Amino acid sequence: MKFIVRSTELIAAVSFFLTPVLSHGQDTKSLTYPDERHFKNMRQLTTGGDNAEAYFGFDNEHITFQRRNPAEHVDCDQIFYGSIPTTDTGRFNYKLVSTGLGRTTCAYLMPDHKHFLYASTHKADKACPPEPDRQKIKKYVWPIYDSYDIYEADFNGHIVKQLTKSPGYDAEATVSPKGDRIIFTSMRNGDIDLYTMKLDGSDVKQITHDLGYDGGACFSPDGKKIVWRASRPTTPDDIKEYKDLLAQGLVAPTKMEVFVANADGSDAHQVTHLGKANWAPSFTPSGKQIVFASDYEYERGFPFNLYLVNLDGTGLERISHDGSFDAFPMFSPDGKKFIFSSNRNNGGGHDTNVFICDWVD
Repeated sequence: MKFIVRSTELIAAVSFFLTPVLSHGQDTKSLTYPDERHFKNMRQLTTGGDNAEAYFGFDNEHITFQRRNPAEHVDCDQIFYGSIPTTDTGRFNYKLVSTGLGRTTCAYLMPDHKHFLYASTHKADKACPPEPDRQKIKKYVWPIYDSYDIYEADFNGHIVKQLTKSPGYDAEATVSPKGDRIIFTSMRNGDIDLYTMKLDGSDVKQITHDLGYDGGACFSPDGKKIVWRASRPTTPDDIKEYKDLLAQGLVAPTKMEVFVANADGSDAHQVTHLGKANWAPSFTPSGKQIVFASDYEYERGFPFNLYLVNLDGTGLERISHDGSFDAFPMFSPDGKKFIFSSNRNNGGGHDTNVFICDWVD
């Protein structure tokens, strides 16, 4: 099985400004499928390489995303920042805003419109960290690099503060719409749990405690709830496998479900019970539903499509229909736009690109 995924793992040093890649005015009708009734006026923002985890800023007008494209000498994931085109023919211009060193992941724009968060391994090593030998392990796994820490930077590529300094993996940070706290994933206690902290990195609080991987969390539009992906090994064999992989700095993401809780971690409960990999969740603008990616309909663990579900697990609706990979969905704060990553329109290759569209209820 192969995920074309860059969550917590996946674009080396490049010049500070990358030549913009344009969408070349694709026919918007060709980018959607007949059953994708929620998508209108779809546009492809990137072309070439692996582009994923595109997240809106608080102003609805800008995004960060991570990109890997060896053809452009971007050999492992780096963070880029760009403005959403305001017209159908407008250029999608973007630039590198991470250091261009190490591997980066999980960028998120700050409420001040001047800074962003991201995780990076560059302080430990300027080179790309090694990827797991999946042929040897014989499983699809993600590396949980203990060299990841969370940084705050400006849009000129300057790091203004290192927010985490504890030993072990710290990454997957997002910011509350209230502008008061950050939620992130850490291994500082020996397991992979969720924590929150103030925007300056102080007042760190652990909010999940069950054995298993907890990650990819984000807040509801009112900041009162969180949603995230989690594994919950329960059998002796599953627990042993989870702990054995974790001891090697690895996690197998093939059995995950979507969970919700209050923002402080209280009243946590499982939303999906679908089996397989259910991940990359975020709230709809109303806060009453969750959009997420899943492969649960396919025996071979692939493709991935996007789904809507109510917070109590009812009302499951499939909203994307590509035969390969749709993931990393997010609504703009005003609810008008929808962004995600997909393998669609890649000429039958392996490129993953960022797509944006108007959302139709």
